[in-house]
Amino acid sequence: MATFTYDGRTVFYETDGEGEPILILNGIMMSTKSWQPFVESLSKNNRLIRLDFFDQGQTDKRVGESYTQEIQSDLILALLDHMNLESVNLVGISYGGEVALLFASNHPERVRRLVVFNATAYTSPTLKEIGRQWNAIGRTRDGETYYKATIPVIYSPSYYEDHLEWMKKREALLVPLFSTPVFLDAMERLTNSAESFDVRDRLDRITAPTLIVAADEDYLTPVLNQRDLHRRIKGSDLVILPGSGHASMYEKPMLFMTLVLGYINQNASHYQI
Repeated sequence: MATFTYDGRTVFYETDGEGEPILILNGIMMSTKSWQPFVESLSKNNRLIRLDFFDQGQTDKRVGESYTQEIQSDLILALLDHMNLESVNLVGISYGGEVALLFASNHPERVRRLVVFNATAYTSPTLKEIGRQWNAIGRTRDGETYYKATIPVIYSPSYYEDHLEWMKKREALLVPLFSTPVFLDAMERLTNSAESFDVRDRLDRITAPTLIVAADEDYLTPVLNQRDLHRRIKGSDLVILPGSGHASMYEKPMLFMTLVLGYINQNASHYQI
């Protein structure tokens, strides 16, 4: 574990392994701990970097503040400068995928390759209403209701039904956390930070080879969002995972790992056929 100071706050990150660096970015409810099942594989031949955004995990909270995802993009830049990294391979899912797109368009020269899962180019009216509903429930401090509003929807129906025992264990683990004001207030700030997200007019700035991964049963950021990204990012590749929901790295871990490591660690970005 390691920390550095940015904008007067302590930022938490972790590094494992050696080699080509991979910076992996959390979804909105995640932290560096969420990637633990994947650390061994991701760090075997790479330098894996995990980062907690502001209001996530062990990074300082921005209590009483409002901000946009630009501050998370700035945080990535500060981390790379702190670590003396000229460029990095960037992987993000959901909220983290949005920040990855933002960073890659703001600082194209700092991204070697880009992989985004279950992400979108802008926060749609539907997604805004979902976020506002989450916030309204969060203010009740009813952890069980907050869990039921936020967690089942991120999984495909078939996965949820086939893993009911695991889901019940997740509920027992998360409901106490979801009942705490510190967590819920941080989640509201994070959710609000994505309301104005829109990079549609700057995706043409991205120069890194880009892999976009969709899931055909993702009801938060549907496949049409990833098709739109694919159309807007020149030369990008699109993969659609069958039978998976928004939490694709948990539902399809083998495919998740294959796509990330295969795309980043292949030597060439162009093949003459």
